[in-house]
Order: sequence, then C-alpha cells, then structure tokens
Amino acid sequence: MSTPLQNDRLLRALKRQPVDRTPVWLMRQAGRYLPEYRATRAAAGSFLGMAKNPEVACEITLQPLRRFDLDAAILFSDILTVPDAMGLGLYFVDGEGPKFERTVRSAADAEKLAVPDMETELRYVMDAIRLIRSELDGKVPLIGFSGSPWTLACYMVEGGGSKDYARIKAMALNDPATLHKLLSVNTDAVIAYLSAQRAAGAQALQVFDTWGGVLSPAMYREFSLPYLTRIARELERGDGDDRTPLILFGKGNAAHLEALAGSGAEGVGVDWLVELSEARRRTGGKVALQGNLDPAVLYGSPEAIRNQVRLTLDSYAEGAGGSRDGHVFNLGHGMSPDMNPDHVAVLVDAVHEFSAR
Repeated sequence: MSTPLQNDRLLRALKRQPVDRTPVWLMRQAGRYLPEYRATRAAAGSFLGMAKNPEVACEITLQPLRRFDLDAAILFSDILTVPDAMGLGLYFVDGEGPKFERTVRSAADAEKLAVPDMETELRYVMDAIRLIRSELDGKVPLIGFSGSPWTLACYMVEGGGSKDYARIKAMALNDPATLHKLLSVNTDAVIAYLSAQRAAGAQALQVFDTWGGVLSPAMYREFSLPYLTRIARELERGDGDDRTPLILFGKGNAAHLEALAGSGAEGVGVDWLVELSEARRRTGGKVALQGNLDPAVLYGSPEAIRNQVRLTLDSYAEGAGGSRDGHVFNLGHGMSPDMNPDHVAVLVDAVHEFSAR
C-alpha cells in the first residue's frame, strides 16, 4: 500500500477542488540554477549519464524540495528519452543542446519507428519513478511527463534544436502523410510512456508541447492538437478520486485554449503571453489552469517578484469570479541556469502567503 499523501494540494487543484493555498511547482525546478545540481553533474559527468541512473535522477528530483516549500516533485529526465529509445541515438553538445545521430526525413525513416518497450529500453525512467516515490514517502505528489508528439517530431526531423523549423515545416507542406505517420507513432509511444509512468508511481502527468507555438493556427489544428487530444482521451488514468490528472502545457498556445479545454485533459498550462483572467474566462472552468508567471520575473528584486506573484494570483481570481480554486501556480516556461535560488524561495513563499484562505 502506498503512503498517504501529506500534501495533496496539486491533485486537488487539478481536479478543481478547494485548497487551503494555491499549489506551486516550477518547470525545471530541478536543474542548473542549483549549486547542488551542478555538483551532482560534475560528479556524474554527463546529462544523459544522470538521467539514465535512477539513483542520480532521484537525488536531483529531490534537491529543490529540500530548499523550497514546493507542492510537487517532477521527475528529473528529458523529453527526448522516447526518440532515443526508438533508436535515433540521442547525445548532447555543450552550448548546443540535444542532437540525434539519426533523423526522420522520409517515409522509409518513419516506417522504421516503433513504440519502445517501457520496461526494457526505458526501464531506467520507471526505476527512477519507483525510487523517487519511495524516497518522497508521501510528502508531495510526483509528476511524470513526456514531450508532445509534435515537439518530439521537431527534434526527430530537425536532428536537434532549430531556429526556423524549416525541415519539419517543409515535411508538413510537401509530405504530410509521412509527418502524420511520425506523429501517430509518437502518440502511441507517448500514451504507452505516460501509462508506464503512472503504473510506476507518477501521481500526475504533463505533456510538454514546447514547440506547438511555432505553428500557424491552421497547422497547429492539423499537426498538434489532434494528437494531444488523442493522448488525453486514450490514456487510461482511472476514475473518481483515484484518477491521475493530465496537464497539457504549450508554449504559445493561447489561440487554442478553448480547444485544449475540451480535449479531455484535467489541466492546461499557459505561458505569460495571455492574462490568466482571460484564459480562465475562455476555458469556462472546464479545466484547471497552470501558470503563468514570466520566468524573467525571477531576475527582479524580491519586492518585484512578490508583486508579480500577487498580480498573477489576482488575475486568475478575477477570471474565476473571485475563486482561486482550479489554479496551479507555475512559470510560463522553465527556469534558466543563471537564476538565483533565493529568488525562487521568495516566489514559492509568496504564492502560499498571498493565496492562503
């Protein structure tokens, strides 16, 4: 029997139930801005070496919880573990980020792809989740995650990061059948991956559609939204109080909030380019909302951070008719390596202070 949760604010908020304070966690809360992470990285030698070692991944996942009064842990891993397990050969270049030894540029390339076995090729992820759950001992819930089918495809086609996404957009225009084939197998893999994470112990799940915002609205409706919706509707998450909530996060997704609210997900993450009050009104309380402080606020003074936290909380409440229920406080995207951990503490404490009821 699993240990009862001591802090279930995140899960209650995602189910749009009342909470005593707005829960807060931060994308990239475990990472390079923490000196203890940098020490672990120096000892481990490589990013992939850390991600593929369950004990090290567990340690990094827990580091921010030792410093900050966060309401959730998020698995330390990478969205590109899935295409790596598909045989594309993930590696990292200092200063350039992730790269793949093999790319998907043709129908023949796409035909070679298959859903990985989650307890062999990706067992290290599941082992990390099992270990983290044990070490958390019910303190806070653990969030598992995956990249979205479109975002994974961007890396798989481009071979790494991109400034203009020329190759994948050309595929969308010139060979949409191949891109849909790629997106379909990615979707099958994401559903299997998140299902395995849930079985291993993840108590909430998030899909990162980080590059959905590079698509025009029409292309988003063809190449991203249907696959996100399929994940939300086909991923088995249980029922009632035992249901595992799913969050769909997209950078630049403001044009599609109504559609995302009808996807079947429990939560929608939004960036800082839309007011939370507007997002709440447009989604009509159908989903919980997560966000949406500009990460750059963490470069501000403690006073400025506290002010922006209050404005964000108040914006959500304005759109919800004064209620704070159904809101998970987060950044509109991830933290950067040069951010001050002391400022993170200010942010987390301010969320709890200003939202207390």
